[in-house]
Amino acid sequence: MEALKLAEQDKKFMFVYLHSPEHPLTHMFCSETLCSELVMQFLDVNFVCRGALADRGEALQMVATLRPSSFPSCAVIAHAPGDSITVLQQIEGPVSPAELVAILHRTIEEQGVAFGSAQPKHKENIRADRQLREEQDAEYLVALQMDKEKKRLKNSPSKERVHVPESPNTRNHENPRNNSISKQPNKVNECTARKENQSNPISKGFQQEVIFIRFPNGERREHSFQCTDKIQSIFTYIDSLGLQGIGNYRLISIFPRRVYGVDQMRMTLKDAGLHPKASLFLEPF
Repeated sequence: MEALKLAEQDKKFMFVYLHSPEHPLTHMFCSETLCSELVMQFLDVNFVCRGALADRGEALQMVATLRPSSFPSCAVIAHAPGDSITVLQQIEGPVSPAELVAILHRTIEEQGVAFGSAQPKHKENIRADRQLREEQDAEYLVALQMDKEKKRLKNSPSKERVHVPESPNTRNHENPRNNSISKQPNKVNECTARKENQSNPISKGFQQEVIFIRFPNGERREHSFQCTDKIQSIFTYIDSLGLQGIGNYRLISIFPRRVYGVDQMRMTLKDAGLHPKASLFLEPF
């Protein structure tokens, strides 16, 4: 009960694990699921955790309350009025790290507001997302200003022309053929500039998309894409990172809430509403 009150003060739920040595699957669950980096980081950020042997001590009372039908057995509980507990989610049998994180994440979203523990966290997420958008806007304006400056410098003459007054004698003895030759480099420069403008993505109307990706362990990455890139390119980038414990997943934008999965793979970033920048959360399932 003291641990429950501590969890309530921290505005978190409690994650309880009951270990039964008699069941062989519990050892595999401990080593492969509970000890995975993905699960440990997620539990550390979002829960107050307790584990105990199911056949002794205080765990006997928890077993009598949860009445698990099989092991390994986990539960998400919250403090209720009258020094009692409320079971929000119960997980029995072996599950993979990604499946466990997905279940726990869904429990936080569905049960948090009802029991008041997720409301402060929800406000904190709103504040963090607002700050992130402000930072993105500032970075975008700086990048836009830099692009404008590069374009201005590129279109401006590389050298200022210096006007030299001509004397009458020089004007009378000018060779027309030499004049035509002196003008040829200008034509070459114009052709070169035209080719550079054609190869410049900005001149063609392409725009950079800045995508911020947050992972269940709290890590944040950012990457630039073209507005014509597909949603598939974001998944390809995430897969290239080689992050451990990430199996099947989907991407979720919070404001507004949209889910991007297999059905959206062929959409362009612009058509998907991820323009000119967006913040996505990776949700395993």
